Amino acid sequence: MTGYLGSYATLGLLLLASVLFFVTAFSANRVLRPARPAEPHGKRTSYECGLDPVGADWAQMQIRYYVYAYLYVLFAVEAVFLFPWAVVFDRPGFGLVTVVEMAVFVAVLALGILYAWRRNILRWT
Repeated sequence: MTGYLGSYATLGLLLLASVLFFVTAFSANRVLRPARPAEPHGKRTSYECGLDPVGADWAQMQIRYYVYAYLYVLFAVEAVFLFPWAVVFDRPGFGLVTVVEMAVFVAVLALGILYAWRRNILRWT
């Protein structure tokens, strides 16, 4: 498949294969499923770790769990950017400019932690 439309033909064949796989999977599911599935006792009741559910089905979560998770993801992802910098910094030609860029990056991280610390976001109550 060469020429101007070769890549489009490859894409078209891939889409056709995926649609055929989808249709085949759902058709096999329809053919192989039981005609009348059994409905065992208690199948549609809610399940809480083996205990009978107690209380209402709505519970309020505290926002601090989400804040901790968000801060962890934020700083973990930003820490991942330090590894490529270390690889590039080792190459010749990347001197003071690379150090200044990383200093700005680490300063932004430090400002984020300082902001969270000053607002008592990191305090567990």
